[in-house]
Amino acid sequence: MNQEYSQKEENGKERKYQQLQLWLERAMALQTANILFEWDNETLAPKQAGACTAKVQGALALAYQELMTGEEIGKYLELCEQETELSEAEVAILREAKEERKELACIPPKEYRDYQELISESARIWAQARENQDFEAFAPTLETIIQYQKKFASYQAKKGQRLYDVMLDHYEKGFSVKKLDEFFQLLKKELVPFLHQIMESKVEILDDFLEGDYPQQEQKKLAEFIAEYVGFDFEKGVLAESAHPFTTNLHNRDVRMTTHYKKRMDSSLFSVIHETGHAIYELGVADELTQTLVGQGASMGMHESQSRFFENIIGRNEAFWEPIYPKLQEMFPKMLGNVSREEFVKAINKVQPGLIRTESDELTYSLHVLVRYELEKQLIEENLDVKELPELWADKYEEYLGVRPKNPAEGVLQDIHWAQGSFGYFPSYALGSAFAAQMAAYMKKNIDFEALLREGELGVIREVLRRHIHQFGKMRDSRRLLRDMTGEDFNPQYYVAYLKEKYGKLYQIEGRS
Repeated sequence: MNQEYSQKEENGKERKYQQLQLWLERAMALQTANILFEWDNETLAPKQAGACTAKVQGALALAYQELMTGEEIGKYLELCEQETELSEAEVAILREAKEERKELACIPPKEYRDYQELISESARIWAQARENQDFEAFAPTLETIIQYQKKFASYQAKKGQRLYDVMLDHYEKGFSVKKLDEFFQLLKKELVPFLHQIMESKVEILDDFLEGDYPQQEQKKLAEFIAEYVGFDFEKGVLAESAHPFTTNLHNRDVRMTTHYKKRMDSSLFSVIHETGHAIYELGVADELTQTLVGQGASMGMHESQSRFFENIIGRNEAFWEPIYPKLQEMFPKMLGNVSREEFVKAINKVQPGLIRTESDELTYSLHVLVRYELEKQLIEENLDVKELPELWADKYEEYLGVRPKNPAEGVLQDIHWAQGSFGYFPSYALGSAFAAQMAAYMKKNIDFEALLREGELGVIREVLRRHIHQFGKMRDSRRLLRDMTGEDFNPQYYVAYLKEKYGKLYQIEGRS
C-alpha cells in the first residue's frame, strides 16, 4: 500500500513538472525564433529588412514575456516548488524560471516590446554610424537605450541596490561594483606599470609578415581548419561572417559562430579560435539541460573564460603550433614560408597597445575592458552625457594604453554591445580572462598540458573542461564551478602572475613574478 502511494506521489510530481516543462518549452521556442532573427540580422539579412524584422522580433519578445509571466507557468511553478524530490537540474530550471518571471513581470508589456524593437533596429543604426565614423548619428539611439536600461533596472532593483549592480547581475552573479572595483584596481595597479616596462624593453619582435597577401578564400579555409582542429563540430554548427564576430546557440546540436577577414591574418585566426571556445562550451552542455532555461553557459564571465582559454592559454602557446604550423606555411607559402615557428609565435604574442579591443594583445586586453567598465558606471550611476563619450573614451585610452583614437569608428563605436543594450557585459571579458588563468594553473598541476598540445591531443583538455564546466550549463554559478574545479574561490592573482611570467620572459624583464 505504501509503495503504491509513493508511486502515485512520484507520478504526481512528474505530471506537475512535465506540465511546467510543456509551458517552458513554448517559451524557449519563442526565444529560439528570436535568436534566429538576431543571427540573420548580423549575417545574411538585407539592409532594408531592419524595420520590418524589428516588429516581428518585438512581437516574439512580447509573446515570450506574456507566456513567462502568465497564469499557467505561475501555477505550475508554485506546485513544483512544493516538491522535495527534484533533481539538481530540475531545481535549477525552477530557479531560473522564477527569476526570469520576476524580472519580466515588473516591466510593462508595451515598454518591453518597444525596447525589443529598438534593440533590433539599433544594431543597424550602430553599424551604419560606425561605417560613416559618425557618433552623432548613433547617440540619440544610445541615449534611449540607456534610459530603458535604467528604467528596467529600477523596476528590478531591491531596496538600496545600485542600478549598475542590477545590470551586472544579469551577466555575472556574485560580482557587484564593489568586487569589480577591487578586481580592476588590482589590474590597473599591476598591469599599467608592467606595460610601461615592456614598452621600454629593448626586445624587438617583428610581426610585419602577419599583414599582406593573405587571400580571403585561403583565410576561410584556415578558419575552417583551425575551428575543427580546436574542437568545433561542423555537423552541429556553422561558421559565417559578420561585422563583429560572435557565437550563438539554439541548442547543443546547433551552435553558430562568425568571424571577419582582414588584411592581418591573425585577426580572423584568433577570432575563430576565440569563438570556437564559446561554441565548444555550448556543444558540451548536457543533453538533459539543452533547450531549457539552464541549457547555456553559467555566466558571461564563465563563457568568456572558455573563449579566452582557447584563444590565449592554448592558441598563443608555442606547443599548440608545433604539430600544425607546417600546415599554415603550406597554405600561405609566400607570407610564412620563410618564417620560423618561433618567429610566428613571438609575433602573435607581441605586445602593442592599440585601439581595437578585439584585436588587442593578451596583456593589454583587460585595459580595454577597464575603459568600458569605468564609462558604463558613469553612464548608469553618474548620468554621464552620451555626447561626452567620444572624448572621455579617447582620454582613458591615452591614459591607460598611450594611444588615442582618431575617429569614433576606432573609438567609442567599435563595439556592438551598447547598441544591444548589454550594459554590465564588458566586465565579464576581464573576469573570463582571470577565470581562464586560474583554470590553466589547476590543469598544469594535474595533466601534462604542454605535452598534450604538442601531440595535438586537445580532446583530453576539452574533456577536463567538459567534465568540470561545460556539462553543467547554467545549473551552477561561476564561482561554484571554479571552486569545484580548482579547490578555491575566484583568485585574480593567478591572472596577474600568468601575464607577468609569460610576458616578462618574452620581453626579458627581471623580477617578473
